[in-house]
Amino acid sequence: MKSILIFLFFSPFYICCQYQIGHTTLTFNDPTRNGGFGSGGGPGRQIQTEVYYPTYTAGENTPVATFPDFPVIVFGHGFAMGWDAYQNIWEHLVPQGYIMAFVRTEGGLIPAPSHGDFGQDLALVSTKMLALDAAAGSLFNGKVKQKSVIMGHSMGGGATMLAAANNANIAGIVGLAPAETNPSAIGVCTNISVPALIFSGSSDGVTPPAEHHLPIYQGIASTCKSFVSITGGAHCYFANSNFNCDFGESTSSQGISISRAEQQEKTFWFLDTWLQYILGNDCFALNDFQGKLNNTLGTVNQGTCTPANTTATIFYDNMSTLWTTTPGTAYQWYWNGQIMLGETNDTLIPPVDLGGNYSVSVFSSSGCEVSSFITLQGNLSNLTMDYQWFYDKDLNELHITFKNPYTGTIRLNDLLGRSIQRNLVQAHQVKLSCPNSVQGIYLLQVEGAKTQRIYLN
Repeated sequence: MKSILIFLFFSPFYICCQYQIGHTTLTFNDPTRNGGFGSGGGPGRQIQTEVYYPTYTAGENTPVATFPDFPVIVFGHGFAMGWDAYQNIWEHLVPQGYIMAFVRTEGGLIPAPSHGDFGQDLALVSTKMLALDAAAGSLFNGKVKQKSVIMGHSMGGGATMLAAANNANIAGIVGLAPAETNPSAIGVCTNISVPALIFSGSSDGVTPPAEHHLPIYQGIASTCKSFVSITGGAHCYFANSNFNCDFGESTSSQGISISRAEQQEKTFWFLDTWLQYILGNDCFALNDFQGKLNNTLGTVNQGTCTPANTTATIFYDNMSTLWTTTPGTAYQWYWNGQIMLGETNDTLIPPVDLGGNYSVSVFSSSGCEVSSFITLQGNLSNLTMDYQWFYDKDLNELHITFKNPYTGTIRLNDLLGRSIQRNLVQAHQVKLSCPNSVQGIYLLQVEGAKTQRIYLN
């Protein structure tokens, strides 16, 4: 391990705070087809979608969190199940920094749902959600990372396979007890090349694993696919309690030996690290995921993904710049083993107050590479500032007063470099809105002055 001494403000504090959940309803349109569900999307097929997203203030149509951009997960519901049966999933994933889009088409009993249309809907919503990043006036303008995963349960899991066939515009797929469909989900799996994660409950009598989950997994052509069988797990327990699903399970499944909460906990145990790898370009998470496949009690698993190799290299130019020459399609930097959100280029200028261990993972079509650590050691120093600040807890505002009228940029970041506020000002006094209900250490960066560490409580 290489150790390099540079003089920085050093703080031993680490802030980790999850996002709040915002919600909006969008209706997309496919002019080449008819039917669907919803209104307001234009002529053709209506595809109403309930979207849950990271925000600083929970509620309807509240602004999307400002930094970084967020990847998309499109979700397909099970047969005769509403999107709201999956509240457990959006409440778990959205606070971690994912946009989740729940497609509401093909939800009825009569007429029977069209699996083919549902698969097309999932694929279309994935494309439409990514396009919102460039849509002026959209809540999601400039906020959507150009990576998406399609996920589905039961019928929606089978439709996920239909959506993924010959689809190179998605980063991966997740099937929760995926069901065989018409047209055949099993039949299209040879045309799926993206990474895949299939979950199964061993006591599922609704879609028995040997007839549904395993043939789907075995047929997928991807070189990176994984299968997680939860011992004693059920079909419906991936979701919250739902009358239609639970009734069907009560007449077919036998030997369920774990609770709904236990099954969901095991599911998230694997899903979280897999998503960090696929959508977060986190090669360390890939190795973590594979360790879980090999060592988690109460599951029987298999996988084909190649582990990340410690072959990426980091260089340092003595000017506080780190970089890697290892070629890749995406990069992710880390500080003391924690992801530095937004630091996804092949170069890194470390935050001025942040000494510690730095590393990088390099994501490419040929696999994942990770680097060894490089250490930047900090030195605590007291500096005279040309401005003063105080925090108004009642108004949740940071007040800054300059000795002289100031023109320039003011930034408020957390210790991982995530931007909380950025303002171009020309004033003697400035007020900055602060994140709701978040206390801890932040970095106040005033252009032309030294960065100051501040505590909001």
